[in-house]
Parts: sequence; C-alpha cells; structure tokens
Amino acid sequence: MRLTRRQAGAVVGALGGALLLISAIVTTPATSAHTGASHPRYRVTLLGSLGGTSGAGSSVNDRGWVAGFSNLPGDQNTHAVVWRQGKAIDLGTLGGPNSAVLWPVKNNQGLVAGVAETARTDPLGEAWSCSFFFPSATGHTCLGFVWQDGHMRGLPTLGGDNGFATGANKLGQVVGWAENRVHDPTCNPPQVLQFRAMVWDTRHGHPRARELPPLRGDTTSAATAINDHGQIAGISGVCDNAVGRFSAAHAVLWEHGKALDLGSLGGVAWNTPMAIDQQGQVVGFANLPLPGGDPGAFDAYAFLWTRDGGMRDLGALPGDTTSQALGVNGRGQVVGISCGAGGCRAVLWEHGAMTDLNALLAPGFGGHLVVANDISDAGAITGQAVNPATGAAVAFRATPAPGPAGGEG
Repeated sequence: MRLTRRQAGAVVGALGGALLLISAIVTTPATSAHTGASHPRYRVTLLGSLGGTSGAGSSVNDRGWVAGFSNLPGDQNTHAVVWRQGKAIDLGTLGGPNSAVLWPVKNNQGLVAGVAETARTDPLGEAWSCSFFFPSATGHTCLGFVWQDGHMRGLPTLGGDNGFATGANKLGQVVGWAENRVHDPTCNPPQVLQFRAMVWDTRHGHPRARELPPLRGDTTSAATAINDHGQIAGISGVCDNAVGRFSAAHAVLWEHGKALDLGSLGGVAWNTPMAIDQQGQVVGFANLPLPGGDPGAFDAYAFLWTRDGGMRDLGALPGDTTSQALGVNGRGQVVGISCGAGGCRAVLWEHGAMTDLNALLAPGFGGHLVVANDISDAGAITGQAVNPATGAAVAFRATPAPGPAGGEG
C-alpha cells in the first residue's frame, strides 16, 4: 500500500521490506471496547516534541527510555528522539534533513538504532525505504545508524547507497537491511538496487556487517527484529518498491544464518514480522487471501507465530478490517493497532484476548491512543496519541497504575 504523505488518517506504509506504522494520524476515534476489571489501568504521559505537530514513540526499554521521532517546527523535517527523565533528546542526523527510530529496539545499555539521511544526494534517484516515513521526499541517501552516549554512527552497506536499521539486542547486535550493487530486474522504478538483510556487530570500533540470505528463489531480504539469543525475524521476497508488498512475500526467521519460512495467513504479500521475544515467538502482520482482488493490496491482520503452533491470526476489534501486532514483551503481552472505517485504535493482546487500550486508561486523560508500537517487560507502552488540547499527533508513554512501571535511567 502506498498512500500520499499528507492523506488524512494516513497509514504510513512499510519500509524497505514491509512495515506499517502510523505517522501523523489524526482520525475520528472509533468506539472503544469495554474490558473487565482484571486488566490494569494505565496512566498516560504525553511526551514533548521538537516543535512540530507530529511524532511517535516506537520503542520503550526496561530503563523507561522511549525512542521514536518528532517533527521540527513547520513539519517539513523529522528527527530521531530519545525521551529520558521527561526530556526530549534530539539525536540529529548523518548530515541530511531527516532521521527517525521506527522499530522496537530491545537494548537496555543505551544503544538506539534507526535511520538517518546523509548530506549526499542519491546518485540513482531511488525512493529508498526511509523516504516514505519522512514528511517529504528529499532525494538524499539514507543509512541505518546506532546512537550511544550522545554519538550517532552510520552503518555500512553492502556497497550500495542506502541502508536501514531496525532492532537491537543486549549484545549490541543491530539488524536491518542494506543495498548492494546489483541492478535487480524485480525492482520497480525508481528503485534500482537489490537489498539484503543485515546484522551489524557494534561492539567494536567499526561495526562488522554480515548478510542474511533470502529464501531460495527470492532476490531480496530484510531483518526487522532480533532477540538476545541471536534469533532474527524479517522478510524475504522480490525488490518491488522497497516499501513492503511483494518484498514481504514471505515472513522468515533466521537461526544460525539459515532462513525458515514462517508461513502466512493465506496472502502472498505484506507478510511482516515486527518483533520477537526471548522465547522465539514472533508477532507482526500478514495479508489475508484476496480472491479476485489485487494480491498486493494491504489486507493484513495481526499474527502470532510459535514453533509449535505456526502462524495464528490474532483478529481485530469488532467492526475493524485490519490490524497489526507491533511489539511484544517477555510476559507475552502484545501491542499494536486495529483500524476500520471509524479510525484506528491502540490495542493490547493478553490472555488470548484483544482490548482497545483506550478502554484501559485511568481517569484524567481526554485524548486518544492511535497506535501502540512497543511494550517493555515492566508493562510500559509507547506509541502515538492525539493530544486533546492541541489535536497534534504526539508520542506517549503509558504505565500500569498505580505508579510508573520501570524506572528511567
């Protein structure tokens, strides 16, 4: 799915392989589902911006750090942000206009991974994965980055012009994807170069890069999540537009460098793992079958994959038509989004049931939680909310009441 950046209620579609997150969504809230008293109530804190009217939290670790992005004044550019102790830290860029943290980053040692544009103009004029998440197309190349102790470092590619970083683990391993120099005939213009899933070992002065192969018969791959055991989830497919769809023909799990096909919900596109827990359970979203329709259209439902049970459809809230599972913690709690004609709602899956997160909020918050992107082991949740005072789309942190869950470092 490829929508205009300014579309009201827009879903901002997938990165170089197949992610669907929300950026600058302000929709009419759908009716919240009610829940039983067994669920905890959450207290919501809206996080400060860098001066613009759109931002989101993409990751929350067990130290309480939230990482994500926030627009600058005028909403023409966005920068990666870490929120610590109530303060927004602008992580800057690699010399270009934009940067962002877009995936859950499961690292508690202060390492953050994301994407940032460089000062260099793309020599092939590609619309690389990063560009669809930024307020406007700039024509700059984009690289995966790691940020730690106030310093941002770009991650090497496979000889191509662009790269992308998503998850990280406690060992300092970062995953994502990067271009090589192969002109891939399965690419749709303006995309030209093939890309492959990557693991970067950042524990040394110069990150060491390792490529992860696609499934047999596919040309491209992308890694989206890694756990502390080195299990890596991602996608395998063809180059396509480098923003999902058929580049996510298959959901995969790499173990010891070999790719395992995780199956599907019947569709042939948008089969996208988003997060993996320490037990190797994978959550994400996958297309349902589309008889007689466009097989590349976005028609995805959230899934949970386990080794014993395979890929299981987690469903959507009543009346909604799509859903995505975006984050998972060590207790098996899953967060994400459910969308329908009335808008989108942040959701929580636990104990085999899905609940609208807006129905679990403690009194006093008058806004709307649009998407939940990540959940820490302590139960803290981050994502994007509509600020009731301004109508702006902002990052939030929700913690189980009473009192905050997990401290901030």
